[in-house]
Amino acid sequence: MAKGLTVWGRSNSVNVMKVLWCLAELDLPYERIDAGMQFGKNNETEYLAMNPNGRVPTLVDGDYVLWESNSVMRYLCMAYGKGTPIYPIDPKQRAAVDRWLDWTLSTVQPVDRPVFWALVRTPREKQDMAQIQKDVDAEAPVWAIADRQLSTRRYFEGDQFTIADIAVGAFARRWLGFTGITKPAFAHVERWYADIASRPSFARQLTVPMS
Repeated sequence: MAKGLTVWGRSNSVNVMKVLWCLAELDLPYERIDAGMQFGKNNETEYLAMNPNGRVPTLVDGDYVLWESNSVMRYLCMAYGKGTPIYPIDPKQRAAVDRWLDWTLSTVQPVDRPVFWALVRTPREKQDMAQIQKDVDAEAPVWAIADRQLSTRRYFEGDQFTIADIAVGAFARRWLGFTGITKPAFAHVERWYADIASRPSFARQLTVPMS
């Protein structure tokens, strides 16, 4: 049983959300300490000793410290999941799930960031809508990949919800929540997202405003 799990990070960080969602799926108790952006702390000596990147989240499990959200999710499943289907034991199935976790960092996050910053973190009067639309157009092909994957299966890796759906789902929430721009409709992504958004764990962790 998990005892003394602590997550450092503000609850509306996309990467913190992934970890909190995973914790909810595993029904693990934890303490969360606000850190990052308006809460600070992440550039202080104590925090940097745990996480030299100065980013969130950071997981503390007793005397063990781990950062990078996808690695934290993997660890939680392996340490406390006891064969949880959200992170399969079979090597091929696990590698397939891991691929999507890597994909969110290598492919989704780089094209999502400029759109997110421009629409969510930039004051409306300073938004360059022409440039934002170009960035949206650059992000759309990434979600087309997801749409094709989901056209033949319920979740990213078949009929079972996994942490691949958590990792991609946290970014899908942003993409589908963007307004004031023109973007293509991806029916399979929208169907899948409605499914994962109906999970109690989603409602507990991902319904805070984007910021």
